[in-house]
Amino acid sequence: MPEDINIIDTGEGAKDGQTKCPKCGATDISTNTATGELRCNFCRFSFKAEVLEDMKPGVAEDLSGVQIGSGAADIDANAETTVTLKCTSCGAEVVINLNESSQARCHWCRNMLSINNKVPNGMVPDAILPFKMKKDEAREHIEEFVGQRRFFANKKFASEFTTENIMGVYFPYMLIDMKGHASFSGEGEIKRGSYTRHIDKDHEETVYRVERFSVQRECDVDIDDLAIESSARRAGGNNGETNNIINAILPFDTENYVKYDSNYLKGFTSEKRDVNKGDLQSIADSQEREAVKFALNKSVSQYDRGVRWDKQEIKKQGEKWMAAYLPVWLYSYVENPGNSNQLTHYVAVNARTSETIGSVPINKGRIGTISVLVGLLGFFVSMLLL
Repeated sequence: MPEDINIIDTGEGAKDGQTKCPKCGATDISTNTATGELRCNFCRFSFKAEVLEDMKPGVAEDLSGVQIGSGAADIDANAETTVTLKCTSCGAEVVINLNESSQARCHWCRNMLSINNKVPNGMVPDAILPFKMKKDEAREHIEEFVGQRRFFANKKFASEFTTENIMGVYFPYMLIDMKGHASFSGEGEIKRGSYTRHIDKDHEETVYRVERFSVQRECDVDIDDLAIESSARRAGGNNGETNNIINAILPFDTENYVKYDSNYLKGFTSEKRDVNKGDLQSIADSQEREAVKFALNKSVSQYDRGVRWDKQEIKKQGEKWMAAYLPVWLYSYVENPGNSNQLTHYVAVNARTSETIGSVPINKGRIGTISVLVGLLGFFVSMLLL
C-alpha cells in the first residue's frame, strides 16, 4: 500500500469558545445519558451533535492510501498546554489548562468556554461516542457482578465494597478502517481414524490416522472500526493494576459516534491519547490478520484437526485512522494499599452495551480450603470406583 498520507480535517467548522443551545442560547450544556444526546441544562432542550459523514463506516469501497483524522495526527511534544480564550459575552480572557480539561467557565459572566478544534497534544479526538447509561444503572451492573463473586472475595473487600466511587470515563481509542486483499496458505489435517497401541502392561497410547492437505485461501478484506487503545499506560501493561479489563468490554457500537464536542465531557473524566499511529501499527496489523483468520474459519471447517497458516499476507489498498473517545463506567478498589504487593482492581461497564467485566480480590484461604475438599472428594470417589 503506498504511504500517501492524507490528513482529514475533522475539526472543520468547529469553534473554540461558546457552544450555545440552539433553542435558548445558553452555554451550560451536558450529556443526556438517557438518549446519548446533548442537553441544555437551562431549558432542557436535547439535540444531537454533528455527524462525521466522511469518517463513517460504509465508505471503504473508495478507501485508498493512508487517511488520518486530524485528531489522530502525531502528538507534538512541544505543543502548548494552556490556551487563552476570549469570552464573546463579556470580553474576559479565560485560560484553559489542556492537561486537565477542555472546558472552563468564565469567572465574570459564568458562560462555558470550550476547546473543540484539534490541538496537537492528543487532548481533542476526531469523534466521541456519548454515554448512554445512567450512573444508577451502571451501579446495578457492578453490584450484580461483585455479588456473584462475593463468596470467594476477600473479607476486607466484601465489607468495604461500595459503588459510591464509580466514575464515568472517556477512554482514548484509535478506530481503524482497512481495505485490502488477503492471501493465506498452510497445512490442514483431517482425522481418518484412531487405534490404541499397548506399550507395556501398564502403558498404552492412542495413535491417530491423519491426512494432511495443502490449504490456500484468498479473499478481499473490508474492516470497519477496529478499536485499539491509544493509552501507553494500558497498552504497555501494569503489574500493579488489572486495567486490561477495558478491552474485555469491547465492542462498542461505534457506528453511532458523532463529531467531537467537549460538552459531552461535562460530568465525566477523560484520559488523553499519548501514543501515535506508528506506535500502534504493529498491533493493528496483527489484529487485522486475526480478523481475517476468524473470517476464514467457516471455509476450512472440514479440517477437523485444524489449519496451520504458514504464510499470511495482506496487501492493503487503504487504511483510515481516527481518534475517538469511548465511554466506560469504572469502579476501582486498592488491595493492600501502601504495601509492595499493592494491586488495584477494576470493574468496568460498557456505557453503551452494558457489558460488564472486572476483577475482585480473592479470599485465598477459602479458595485453598475448597481446593483441598474437592481434591479429597475426588480421591474418595476414585477409591469407591476401584
